Amino acid sequence: MIVRPADAGGLLITQPDHAHLAGRIMEDCVPLAARPRRDAILHAIGEHDNGWAEDDAAPTLDPDTGFVADFVHAPLRVRQTVWPRAVARLADDPWAAALVAHHAVTVYERFRSEPEWTSFFAEMEAARGTMLRASGKSLEDLLPDYVFVRLGDLISLTFCAGWTQEQRFSGWSVHLSEARVIVTPDAFGGRVIPIEITAREIRCQPTGSTADLRRALDGAITRTLRGDVASGPS
Repeated sequence: MIVRPADAGGLLITQPDHAHLAGRIMEDCVPLAARPRRDAILHAIGEHDNGWAEDDAAPTLDPDTGFVADFVHAPLRVRQTVWPRAVARLADDPWAAALVAHHAVTVYERFRSEPEWTSFFAEMEAARGTMLRASGKSLEDLLPDYVFVRLGDLISLTFCAGWTQEQRFSGWSVHLSEARVIVTPDAFGGRVIPIEITAREIRCQPTGSTADLRRALDGAITRTLRGDVASGPS
């Protein structure tokens, strides 16, 4: 779950919805159009968070804040089980599945030295290897394609979460200015890409009980967030 602060409550956006938005954005990415495996890359971008669907359908409270736990603060069990599920759901498209397995390894790399993550990395790297063998290609082939998965992820996350801090990856820079996500260097041929996503707005702060969270969710209203994506100067 993505939780974007709003007044006394917050805006809740599901991880699968965020991923679908990333996929729609990257359909207009000019450098991606030249990649021979463009369709599989777009499939991976749009489905990279499909493993979160079950947990996002039943949000939990973060014990430290008393508010809905976002994808960063979700229980360790959740963060480690969503990715094998996502890879399995993409198994009929091995290249997309390999990209998502590599995404899981990449976004949690900072935890590699922690013992409770050892089995996770072993499992995801094994899954990546299985999918690479099924595709008939190598990790060296994968890495240039993966850049577009992470770029789409960062563009969509920056918008959905309202991140104000600049995000960087593999020579790309992404930052939010009001409702516009600015990407440098130019990824869209000078075009401005309109975007929107649906969120549930909780207008009160739950007090820390599951029952209170359920009441807040039942009273949530639907909001559409709109903005655009544009390229900054190279």
